[in-house]
Amino acid sequence: MDNMTYKNRFITSDTHFGHRSIIEYEDRPYFSVENMNNQLIINWNKRVKDSDLVYLLGDVFIGMNKSSAKDILDKLNGDIILVMGNHDKDFGYNWFVSTGRFKLVTQYPIIVDGWFILSHEPLYLEKNSPYVNIYGHVHGDERYKDFSSNSACVCVERTNYFPIDFDKVKNEIKIMRDKTDNHHSINNLNSI
Repeated sequence: MDNMTYKNRFITSDTHFGHRSIIEYEDRPYFSVENMNNQLIINWNKRVKDSDLVYLLGDVFIGMNKSSAKDILDKLNGDIILVMGNHDKDFGYNWFVSTGRFKLVTQYPIIVDGWFILSHEPLYLEKNSPYVNIYGHVHGDERYKDFSSNSACVCVERTNYFPIDFDKVKNEIKIMRDKTDNHHSINNLNSI
């Protein structure tokens, strides 16, 4: 994707639209699934405009029918690239493509800007790897950091239930790399 055609790029993961139990599992600040769905849409559209791109790293819907899910997709601003998550298989690749709401739907991680591997689940990268993994899946699990020198978790629980600016994520990772004084890796990201 040519990111120059987009005013801004955002990234998010694990919206879990329609998933009543996620409110309790992750202590989400919503009193009902309808309240959660509506607030996630409002938050998305406060940040994302029609001229923007969003990388959505999976687990979009759980416990919704396809018609209601499509209604939510139609309310979200911007173009979307979906890296499917483990719960997205319930709807299936072909359904996501058929909605017409995605610039790309993939069941596999993608690499953007040369160094950033976007995946649903976290990937192992050795500490001197020039690559960075941006992922979801782990929600609020404290064993995973929000940012490290070679990764970032962008689950909605980590980003105050808003999509996060992709350049902000890249900058936070660069700061972490500068702190580790890992010159091999820092030099590869100087173009961020």
